[in-house]
Amino acid sequence: MSAKSAINKEVFVPHDEKMLAAVQVKRKTKKKIPFLATGGQGDYMTFICLSVTNKKPSHVTITKVKQFQGSSAFVKRSQWTIDQLRQVNGIDPNKDCPEFDLMFDNAFDQWVAGSAGEKCTFVQILHHTCQRYSSARKPEFVNCQSKLLGEDQAVESVFVRCKVFMNRMKKDLVAHHGHLLRRGNSILHSAADSVTSAVQKASQALNERGERLGRAEERTADMMNSAEQFAVTAQKLAMKHKC
Repeated sequence: MSAKSAINKEVFVPHDEKMLAAVQVKRKTKKKIPFLATGGQGDYMTFICLSVTNKKPSHVTITKVKQFQGSSAFVKRSQWTIDQLRQVNGIDPNKDCPEFDLMFDNAFDQWVAGSAGEKCTFVQILHHTCQRYSSARKPEFVNCQSKLLGEDQAVESVFVRCKVFMNRMKKDLVAHHGHLLRRGNSILHSAADSVTSAVQKASQALNERGERLGRAEERTADMMNSAEQFAVTAQKLAMKHKC
């Protein structure tokens, strides 16, 4: 059994939680801790773990777990709720690196992961989890590569492209209203197909991660309402020129 599987089984499952992600880390700058403060337990491995409760409403926590040399047990050390997380610093937005910082209401830690890949995976899952479970005040992700935050940006771009299309169609409607009678059907069909495609892409991307569904549904509804209003206006103008 891997260390991460053992942590989930020993630390989180007994409390009716499931671990979403974990990364083995070491401090960027080692703290000077008196011998008595550590209980003389010697070297240890540290893991930063992200977990969520199985029961609703869901509660997400970030936990520091340690395994001391010579022991097979994993021990909880520090724990924060996801709403206490204020900032995640990815250090370098241009390349993979193992370093990252976590800032909480009452703590600040600088970490180095076992590898850049482990760090990137953890930060990506942490970001998506924050988008789904955090309250209105979400943590700030700075100096993070776009690929780690890219899915939300991709979904956002779908809505932007949809808005651009609607504005273009409205301008086309005004500029060519004299020819609307023979072009009416193709314009309406094009509008409907494009809006539907954009909404389906946004819904699919969001459903894969289950994030910000409420907000997305509201924005999707707004876009569909705009499309419907456009179609009604176009049809009225078509009927007017037909007469």
